[in-house]
Amino acid sequence: MTDDQPARPEAQASTERRRAEFLAVYDAVLARWPVDVQSVDVPSAYGTTRVQVCGPEDGPPLVLLHAGGATSTVWFANAADLARTHRVYALDQIGSPGHSIHDGRAISALDDLMDWLDAVFGGLGIDTAALCGHSYGGWLALNYALHAPHRVSALALLDPTDCFAGLALNYRLRAVPLFVAPSRRRMRAFLDWETGGRHLDDAWLDLIALGAELPRSKIVMPRQPAAAALRAVTIPTLILLAEDSKAHDVHRVARNSRTLLPHASIDLLAGASHHTVPTGAPERLNDKLTRFLTLP
Repeated sequence: MTDDQPARPEAQASTERRRAEFLAVYDAVLARWPVDVQSVDVPSAYGTTRVQVCGPEDGPPLVLLHAGGATSTVWFANAADLARTHRVYALDQIGSPGHSIHDGRAISALDDLMDWLDAVFGGLGIDTAALCGHSYGGWLALNYALHAPHRVSALALLDPTDCFAGLALNYRLRAVPLFVAPSRRRMRAFLDWETGGRHLDDAWLDLIALGAELPRSKIVMPRQPAAAALRAVTIPTLILLAEDSKAHDVHRVARNSRTLLPHASIDLLAGASHHTVPTGAPERLNDKLTRFLTLP
């Protein structure tokens, strides 16, 4: 069931209980951010977008886009380092679990997502920003750079999916149960498989597992951008690939990236899987990101 479909009263009550439990954990994870953070709601034709804001008010803007199923709180291990030099804006993607509320215009295509991001940038008063996205958030970030290159000063893609190569067949097959009958148990099992049993933060794992059982809007299925459009990109770009990602063949992603974005910097996050980004071994990620974002 998506948030566009009506629910029976008993089902609605159950959903509200699950959402209350989810938001309690959300707030607990957000409270662990080691910097002062302000929660801002930005209205648009699609609904209200929750944005976590931190860092110096006069710092250059940095917009963070989380992976599918995650929330803005996922940047808890990165916020302090990023906020030393930048005014950080971490978005809850509209239509996904989180504090954003999708109660307006439907989002059914990439153009809608680009229009939504236009509205968020405008509502925040951002003319130009560095843009960083993980996984599906990386796909959003790359497409926004193609859509509005004048608004993107730098682009950081963290193990981005469906940008330079498709998802691995095994990954897609393992994810099918999460789409057919999502549950906390299935989300935990999927993440345990993809990470190879690597440790994930307990509170964040609880949050994403709880979110799996909440209604969400229909997902805009990603498609790889056109090769000609990618080759025309001149925005400074960093692509950080998770060495042990099971989401895709990172070597193929790297090869295609070098062909399609010849000016991009491509690097590996050693020992990382797709779903341990950005919470696992954040020191390495933060070092690579901050070095890139503070280049003259």
